[in-house]
Amino acid sequence: ESYTKTKPVSLSDSTITYGPYNNIAPFSVGELVIHGENNSPMLVVSRLERVIEVSMWGNIAIEETVDVVHKGAALKGSFSRYEFQRENSGVSSVKNFETLLPAAAKDVYYRDDIGNISTSHMKVMDDAVELDLRPRFPLFGGWKTHYVTGYNVPSYEYIFYKGDQHVLNMRLIDHIFDDMLVEEVEVRIILPEGVTDVELSTPYSMTRGEDTLHYTYLDTTGRTVVSLYSNKLLTESHIQDFQLGFSYPHRNMMMEPLILVAAFFLLYLMAIIYVRLDFSITLDEGAEAKMKVQ
Repeated sequence: ESYTKTKPVSLSDSTITYGPYNNIAPFSVGELVIHGENNSPMLVVSRLERVIEVSMWGNIAIEETVDVVHKGAALKGSFSRYEFQRENSGVSSVKNFETLLPAAAKDVYYRDDIGNISTSHMKVMDDAVELDLRPRFPLFGGWKTHYVTGYNVPSYEYIFYKGDQHVLNMRLIDHIFDDMLVEEVEVRIILPEGVTDVELSTPYSMTRGEDTLHYTYLDTTGRTVVSLYSNKLLTESHIQDFQLGFSYPHRNMMMEPLILVAAFFLLYLMAIIYVRLDFSITLDEGAEAKMKVQ
């Protein structure tokens, strides 16, 4: 560390004190340079894609695709994992970070493009589920990583209804790591098939895209997808709830079971017809002889 030593100046621990200055001419200008070292990790979420899939059968599936960049001083030269582990160097590198999930989270997974990452650890607490994420390699300045986390939560904790009117109340973004900074975020909410009268309320300004359709198993008309986007800087103070209201007749829940019943009925009906019909093109001499005897 170094600093401009324009007297009077004093240094105490991490505090530099200048002055007081007396008898200074008006509009006087002097150069002040302070150079310090900061080994704190500077992780930034360059892009966050959060998908919330709502099911009226009691479950909400959440998946987050995260791109994390270490924006500290870039690492110069080559990297040796052997030297890194032997000397325990890299004080500014990030070996792991902790993500907090809802207390009711279950079926948690953590993977990347290669597959499942088994170096993570999960701790269930009273008010949250702590997920210790350890990337496949330490993150130095200028390095980045890409991963996917997902989990399920019960819908009764987040969906409130009266008659056919429902309201989904969830966090727009959730905790990724302490002192997080998110540069770009996209949130997609996949609603059940057959919803109408969709109304959205967000705690802060976000750009809403055009609603699209998403098809999964046994869907006929498609599920409504509400898309939100923001390229403003978001921090932990933006971990707030949004409200999404929609109308959904409960009788629509019987649509998929009826489709399954109809499909199995047609399958068995075709099997019955098939085994009772004779599709052979040659004569069965034994059967012909029996018919003559009769």
